[in-house]
Amino acid sequence: MEILSRIKPAVNERLSFNSSNTKQLPTLFDFIDKRDYSGALALLEFEQSIGKSTEFTERWIGFCAFHLGDYKRALSVYEGLENTKSPPEDNSVNLACCYFFLGMYSHVDKVLEKASNSRLKIRLQFHLSHKLNDEARLMEYHKQLADVIEDQLSLASIHYLRAHYQEAIDIYKRILLDNRDFLALNVYVALCYYKLDYYDVSQEVLAVYIQKYPDSVIATNLKACNYFRLYNGKAAEAEIKTLLDQNAVTAFSFGQDLLQHNLVVFRMGESALQILPPLVDVIPEARLNLVVHYLKQNDYQEAFELIKDIEPAVPHEYILKGVVNAAYGQDNKLKENIKAAQQLFQLVGSSSSECDTIPGRQCMASAYFLQHQFQDVQIYLSSIKSYYFNDDSFNFNYAQAKGALGNYKEAEELFMLVQNEKLQNDYVYISHLARCFIMNKKPQSAWELYLKMETSAESFSLLQLIANECYRMAQFWHAAKAFDMLERLDPLPEYWEGKRGACVGVLQLIIAGRQARDTLSDVVQLLRNSANTQVEPIIRTIKRWAKDNRINI
Repeated sequence: MEILSRIKPAVNERLSFNSSNTKQLPTLFDFIDKRDYSGALALLEFEQSIGKSTEFTERWIGFCAFHLGDYKRALSVYEGLENTKSPPEDNSVNLACCYFFLGMYSHVDKVLEKASNSRLKIRLQFHLSHKLNDEARLMEYHKQLADVIEDQLSLASIHYLRAHYQEAIDIYKRILLDNRDFLALNVYVALCYYKLDYYDVSQEVLAVYIQKYPDSVIATNLKACNYFRLYNGKAAEAEIKTLLDQNAVTAFSFGQDLLQHNLVVFRMGESALQILPPLVDVIPEARLNLVVHYLKQNDYQEAFELIKDIEPAVPHEYILKGVVNAAYGQDNKLKENIKAAQQLFQLVGSSSSECDTIPGRQCMASAYFLQHQFQDVQIYLSSIKSYYFNDDSFNFNYAQAKGALGNYKEAEELFMLVQNEKLQNDYVYISHLARCFIMNKKPQSAWELYLKMETSAESFSLLQLIANECYRMAQFWHAAKAFDMLERLDPLPEYWEGKRGACVGVLQLIIAGRQARDTLSDVVQLLRNSANTQVEPIIRTIKRWAKDNRINI
């Protein structure tokens, strides 16, 4: 939670506005106490319009705009104040906060050079060091943090951003022990538990805050995210529907962006290309979810372009970057990307924090898969298969590993569990399943897979696979049919030779009593499809044997 808002206002609370009718009309601090920054801003603008503004009005407008998430307006206010003859003492650090939230990190450093020393300045430099990935500088400002609530909250937020969720929880709980009225900390704790996949615990902790503030955008959004993990997208969407319907939410730009972003996730990617691109540099997860969307659309180029410059910091970022590199590398036959994917998966799978988790074991299986070490793949996938019985992608990968090890019966069973039509129409799936059928003595099932395919380079490749694998397994009738089709599509000598050998093989099986005799007439018909000079001698031999054995062909 990168929340740098003050615990107290920047201006002394005693410097409030006088009103001749305070009993009837709410004051500025009535609005602020209720966290109604939109109301406070409307009051300030009204006071301005009727000429009742004071020397503090602009400062309060900046304060309210900042808390509404309108950092550009707050920036404009503080820049204006900075250019006055006597800017407020804390104006530079307030200006730096706006630059920070707008991602203008180089400006933050410049402005902080002339800012007065303060606890807020140290905290902001601490956060800036994290953003700039400057570890030495981060530790320097870490040492300057004091044992005061604001500094400890900043330390907790950095722990959170570095995926040290338990450390963040420990700090929040320690503060809560002495400050039970700091209800917002329950939201932070709940968010940490959410990140640790403890969704039920997250809900329990979150309820403490929501009971007091049921209209909170951040808390309600987190509740919806828990529902998404525990139940489904519809249950999650129902939780934020009231917020989306409230006109007031539109004034809170960050909240609105967050809700719209999560709505895309809850609806399984619907409207992703309309909503996510503008949020890529606003909400960190937006970039990652847009990458996931491109992956699902098989647009590996776009996915790679979005993620290639990201330096992963937490396991799911390593995993996603690994998946993109694997898909992009395989699609474009780029060994360096496949190698990068293997290394990313191995980093996660071998790490002490992830090695015994389900994602960690999946990563190790993926790393070994890319190295064609299928015995190791099988070991890791078998340890988590009970969690993925109905998962099409898992069964697809597990089946490939089984097939590579020659366990064709189990491989066929796993392939048949796949229900996703997109996967079923993938040539990798079709070709592997066809091989399993042939190895399991079901050549007709493999042939039917070919018949369902439209004419293409892939169907031609499948025909070659069926022809050669059936021949190798002495399933000569289906090998003959496949070689016949290949010869008609491309009359190469090797296809005729394959057909010839398969037809002779069928005759041998019939003589041995392992093939139905009525297949002979079909074999003769296949041979007549060829113009080769060897056709007639073979047909005469077949007819002679048929006549001797009283078979009418």
